[in-house]
Amino acid sequence: MKKILGLLCLFSLCFTCKNTSTPPDSIAISELTISGIHKAYSNYEYTSELLVQAYLERIKKYDSTINAITYINPDALALAKSLDEEYEKTGELRPLHGIPVIVKDNINVVGMPTTAGSLALQNYYPDHDAFIIEKLKNAGAIILAKSNMAEWAFSPMHSESSTHGTTRNPYNTNYVPAGSSGGTGASVSSNFGTVGLGTDTGNSIRGPSSHCSLVGFRTTLGLISRSGIVPLFLRNDVVGPMCRTVEDATRLMQVMAGYDVSDPITEYAQGKTVPDYQKYLLKNGLEGARIGVLRELIGDEADPEIKTLFEKAIVDLDSLGANIIDPVVVPDFEALSEDQWCATFRKDLESFLKDFVKSDSLQTINDIIRIETKSEFSKERLEAYASLKGRWGKDSADCLDAYTDTRRIAFREAIRNVMDSLKLDAIVYPSWQNRPATIINFEEEYKGDNNQIISPHTGQPAFTVPMGHISGNLPGGLQFLGRMYDEATLVKLCYAYEQGTKNRKPPLLK
Repeated sequence: MKKILGLLCLFSLCFTCKNTSTPPDSIAISELTISGIHKAYSNYEYTSELLVQAYLERIKKYDSTINAITYINPDALALAKSLDEEYEKTGELRPLHGIPVIVKDNINVVGMPTTAGSLALQNYYPDHDAFIIEKLKNAGAIILAKSNMAEWAFSPMHSESSTHGTTRNPYNTNYVPAGSSGGTGASVSSNFGTVGLGTDTGNSIRGPSSHCSLVGFRTTLGLISRSGIVPLFLRNDVVGPMCRTVEDATRLMQVMAGYDVSDPITEYAQGKTVPDYQKYLLKNGLEGARIGVLRELIGDEADPEIKTLFEKAIVDLDSLGANIIDPVVVPDFEALSEDQWCATFRKDLESFLKDFVKSDSLQTINDIIRIETKSEFSKERLEAYASLKGRWGKDSADCLDAYTDTRRIAFREAIRNVMDSLKLDAIVYPSWQNRPATIINFEEEYKGDNNQIISPHTGQPAFTVPMGHISGNLPGGLQFLGRMYDEATLVKLCYAYEQGTKNRKPPLLK
């Protein structure tokens, strides 16, 4: 009887929404979470269709200032309506039922262009969803919109594309949101969608998340498939959640994790994933944890205000029950971190063009160079990558994946040995040790990016969580580095830190 009454209430609500002036802006859309939205659906407070409309109106109202959204899914409202009808019939909510997702514009979504911010791909509409998009849709998610990015994901500094221009930081529009997933970072932080997806080759999930006061998960290389995503350096590329809360990021990660025959590196994850990462969302998760402080990544050139935030974060971790081991020293850290980058863009991109784009006129990097770009920065990178290959630096070791590359293994083992000897659960450091750069001087002011140094090379998971704000209303992030496939521990630690500090606050949009 209760279920029947509930369904009658939902029918009444849907009927009312269509036949009266019930406004979408009556939904308190700021800082909504997946669990909060599902509770509202269950209580028949609003429908998915109304929620999508509310987000669309917010984008229309505020994105002209931020410039984060590149393309809105024309089927979003219809999809929301069908999910409402499904819930009306079944009374069951799928894991991401009716949740609007912002997707970076290098991830294939059927019916939407995948441009990677480039003129070369501006008319590319994929025939199939990326593997992770299939998983999200099967979980009930609505792909609401595509977000702006640094063209070809080249820049960690800023998010500027030939297709859509420059994205601004919602906390202070004179500053960058970092790159290359700055469009997702700015839009999710601005509450243009519930959750978002970014990709991270060296920085691009955690940098924008840090700059935009978000939670960003760079997971273990192998946990989540990258097939159907425009690559930068596939040996480093990861796709992952960019969200306002650790819980939402965990829910998104849970759905996306899994083996994909089209991405061989995911075979390493078989048998190493956790059935339910959400059970590690524990408010007391820091009690008794051993946290190492890597002061190598907070040097003399760090911004004094970021230093102050970081020292406060260490105090907070201690007060929340963690045992702080300070400092942690990794032998030969600097030497091990060198010569890790390899130029595989040309090979990886041309494989993507062959497997997905399938255009006779767009098969090589030289075809892309011929089409040109509006960005001098991108032009220089494209021309360099047309001939550049192999490892950058003095070492001539083969450029392989995180499981077979000798330099990557040596770096990871050195960190793991220190963690094992000190019985550490995680290592912490500032995600970015300097303040965000201004848009007009981003190249000169780009410094302090700690995201590039460890996890993209070792393959280890690294999560960033809001650490607070400095002058100019600019956010900073605290990064937790864990062992391979130990996302569960990082979820526990990050959630406890987030809940114990409540450092995130939404931007005041104009």
